[in-house]
Amino acid sequence: MSTPRPAPVPHRIEPFWDAQLAIALVLVLYALLPERLSLGPRWAVPALCGVLLAVLAYSTPWAMSTPPARSARRRRLAIAVIGLVSVANFAALVQLVVDLVSANGVSGRTLLGAAATLWLATVLVFAVLYWEVDRGGPALRSDAEAVTPVAPDFFFPQMDDGAHAPPGWMPGFVDYVYLSFTNATAFSPTDTMPFSHAAKLMMLLQSVTSFVTVALVAARAVNILH
Repeated sequence: MSTPRPAPVPHRIEPFWDAQLAIALVLVLYALLPERLSLGPRWAVPALCGVLLAVLAYSTPWAMSTPPARSARRRRLAIAVIGLVSVANFAALVQLVVDLVSANGVSGRTLLGAAATLWLATVLVFAVLYWEVDRGGPALRSDAEAVTPVAPDFFFPQMDDGAHAPPGWMPGFVDYVYLSFTNATAFSPTDTMPFSHAAKLMMLLQSVTSFVTVALVAARAVNILH
């Protein structure tokens, strides 16, 4: 009597629209910052990244039943968009710190609002960055026929205990948003551990950025209000 074959593990196709929507929201937040915090004209970064983002959205499938084609050119473009947004966000944070140190007359309410905006933008940017880097990117994670599966950069709790997750569980974009949010508030890993050097460096950079935004900029802005 032949041994029955195990049921195939369902494979989830990675969607792109949620990460693209998150970057679009970051561009909106950046456009809402005070003019003096913008990298160049207020419209320059949102316009440039918006065009690149539109190209990415056009070249990636939105249907959950359509697996994305693995394209090195498209992934380089995606990383370039994330990089541009990250540089603009970091430059705005540096200018915000300069405004605090130089005491150039910027109101405390303005500083507090800018700090909150930059913190939220940082959470979204790093969520997209984690999503883009983990296991070689979303296209590779969606490839059920990958010859050599890539080791995870992040270890989620569902990977450790199959009793609390369906077979073949993979993190979705919401999981990366949660990872980014907890790292930005605790300044350290919580329930999800970084495995690779790249993941550790990214989480370290986000922790430092969030610490400066929350502990230095926001706290100082509150003091100015008094």
